[in-house]
Amino acid sequence: MQIISSHAEFEQHLGKELGVSSWHTITQEQINKFADATLDYQWIHTDEDRAKNEGPFGSTIAHGYLTLSLIPYLWKEIVDIQNLKMEINYGIDTLKFAQPVTVNSRIRLKAKLASIVNLRGVTKVHMGIEMEIEEQKKPAFTGEVVFLYHFITA
Repeated sequence: MQIISSHAEFEQHLGKELGVSSWHTITQEQINKFADATLDYQWIHTDEDRAKNEGPFGSTIAHGYLTLSLIPYLWKEIVDIQNLKMEINYGIDTLKFAQPVTVNSRIRLKAKLASIVNLRGVTKVHMGIEMEIEEQKKPAFTGEVVFLYHFITA
């Protein structure tokens, strides 16, 4: 795990891979809870029998936005950003879902620092991300997310 405590330390990683998170298993319980939270009960996610018998993947699949919502959790396994007043999930510049994540699949996040800029004391970073699926050639998604970091300055 990388530890970063300032803009200058972050800047040293420009263009480099920052690391890879541990594997996280997507369970049916997690999918169902996400459906409850988002009111998205499409059968391909929540109806195990129908998904097995009628679906194209042989099982239920995670909501794309469920896998996307795991970025902050998995990101914190890659980098420990210290010395902060505040951090903000600022946005997503690009995102492409490449392959569905079937239930009980294991996923992990790979991150690379694509760009960094100092906006009058606020560090804005663009992270190139890829959500890998264990034993699959194609990732669940690729994209670029943006975070803002307000470091404590002396």
